[in-house]
Amino acid sequence: MGLGLRRMERLAGVGVGPLAIGAVGVLLLLQIIRRVRRKQVLQDKVVVITGASSGLGKECARVFHAAGARLILCGRDQKRLQEVVEELGVKTDGKTKTYTPCTVTFDLSDTETVASAAAEILKCHGHVDVLVNNAGISYRGSILDTHVSVQKDVMDTNYFGPVALTQAILPSMVERGAGHIVVISSVQGKIAIPYRSAYAASKHATQAFFDCLRAEVERFGLHVSVISPGYIRTNLSLNAVTGDGSKYGVMDKTTAAGWDPVDVAHAVLKAVTYRQKDVLLAGPLPALAVYLRTLWPAAFFRLMASRAKKEKGIKEQ
Repeated sequence: MGLGLRRMERLAGVGVGPLAIGAVGVLLLLQIIRRVRRKQVLQDKVVVITGASSGLGKECARVFHAAGARLILCGRDQKRLQEVVEELGVKTDGKTKTYTPCTVTFDLSDTETVASAAAEILKCHGHVDVLVNNAGISYRGSILDTHVSVQKDVMDTNYFGPVALTQAILPSMVERGAGHIVVISSVQGKIAIPYRSAYAASKHATQAFFDCLRAEVERFGLHVSVISPGYIRTNLSLNAVTGDGSKYGVMDKTTAAGWDPVDVAHAVLKAVTYRQKDVLLAGPLPALAVYLRTLWPAAFFRLMASRAKKEKGIKEQ
């Protein structure tokens, strides 16, 4: 083995050690370039984040604030939004120029108020560079036991709300010829699993709308990113609604073992930095299921039917 390495070194005219050091140096240089690019892309940019008072939205606020963005944080609870603002002010590192975020309080599920909220958002800095549609609600329940009003409520928050806000902000982006729209969808926007009908339906609709939007606004120089994570370690399942509209109140094992919201927030930042169109954040099995649904749907349907029977058995115990 040692003789072989020495022969390779003689042929290459250089030792393995210097090559390894050079490779490490190149990797470090690439990391530095990426960090600088992120700061250049987002420094001073106006970034709107919905659902910013907790969970993934709060983590997105942290990473975009650290990148020098001028944030507009949106949510239903002004007190909690203000707590995020104060926390960001304390945690600034001084290396990047940062700004005190603005806040706009409104209920995204009330589409009648979204237009006025959008007007308030635009008053903060006169325009929006990046809109991150993050706010959402989850659902757990059987279709047989779910009232149609619950299906509608989930659609209002997860689909009609982001659509209304996007359409309200969009004309100003078109006029400027610049802007990036991000929506946090889900793996369940690509595949549907049992006992998640309202949630999966809202995310499928979200995927379709923003795919259409991407194609339509490219000619204006705008960008659209759909982020589809698997389970994220937040309170989403705790706050999920059930078939009768009551709160689920359980931290699912899959959620507890899910993605760290910090990692997902950095993936969102990366999607904006590199203008990624469609990002799937999932482990091997969910990713395989997405492809299986397309390439071998019969097998996927059998798997989902088996999962439904298994989950039903657990619920009845």
